[in-house]
Amino acid sequence: MMSPFSIVLLGLPVVAGLAGCRSAPAAPPARYAMVIGLKPDRVARYEELHAQPWPGVLERISACHIQNYSIHLVELEEGKHYLFGYFEYTGDDFAADMARMAEDAETKRWWKETDPCQQPIPTAAPGEWWSPMKEVFYHR
Repeated sequence: MMSPFSIVLLGLPVVAGLAGCRSAPAAPPARYAMVIGLKPDRVARYEELHAQPWPGVLERISACHIQNYSIHLVELEEGKHYLFGYFEYTGDDFAADMARMAEDAETKRWWKETDPCQQPIPTAAPGEWWSPMKEVFYHR
C-alpha cells in the first residue's frame, strides 16, 4: 500500500476577514514533487488507469486540499521508466490530510491497482513509496 511521505510544512493558516474588513491574503500553497519507478511491463496499465481515474479518488484528493496534481512519465534509459508527481497543498495539516486519504476505502482500492505498477527508487527511505524531491528553483 502506498505510504504518504512526510515533509515539514512552513505555511501559515489563512486568516478569515471580519465583516467590512479586508481578509489577509492567502498563504501560497506548499509545492510537492516526488518520484517513483514504473515497472516496464505495467506502463500501459498505469496509463490506462490514469486516463479515467475514479471519481471518488479525485474527490478525496480535492477534499484533502490537493490541487494542480499531475503525474509525468519518462523513460530515462531503455526499460527504465519513472513517474514524476507534482501537487500543491492548500490545507494547514498535511499529515492529517494524508492520513485521511490513506484511510479512504476508494483510495485504498485505487492503490491496489496502481501500487503493483510502481517500484520505489533505490534511494527511497525504508517504508517510503514515492520519494520526495527537493525544490531547487521556482519562478512565479
